[in-house]
Amino acid sequence: MIVVDVRDATPESWRLGVESRMLVAASNGAAQLCIFEQWIAPGAGAPTHSHPVEEVLTVRDGEAEMWLDEERVIVSAGQSLIVPARRRHGFRNSGTTTLHIHAVLASPVFEATMESETEAVRRWDAA
Repeated sequence: MIVVDVRDATPESWRLGVESRMLVAASNGAAQLCIFEQWIAPGAGAPTHSHPVEEVLTVRDGEAEMWLDEERVIVSAGQSLIVPARRRHGFRNSGTTTLHIHAVLASPVFEATMESETEAVRRWDAA
């Protein structure tokens, strides 16, 4: 049995205006999921990228402009965007307050390929 305590998760700065906290991943015993939270300053966000697996992005607080390929939508607190595997997507905080996002990936390792890159970024691998 694995018990994860969110108080043990150290927040980290991913990019300017984005703070992330990993909750569940291979690095703490997960076999099939990666779950993390992000706090995003107004105007900041995640550039266009893709994952080899499905992802669900849920807005906990604030408002985000999210895109999937060429389609854009505003997602507000309590709403989720389901991102199919290998689809280009991203988001930005379109509001005036901090955006809080909860993300779930169908893989224990976070792997993303940015739109302009050929190699994937990997995070939270098993230790």
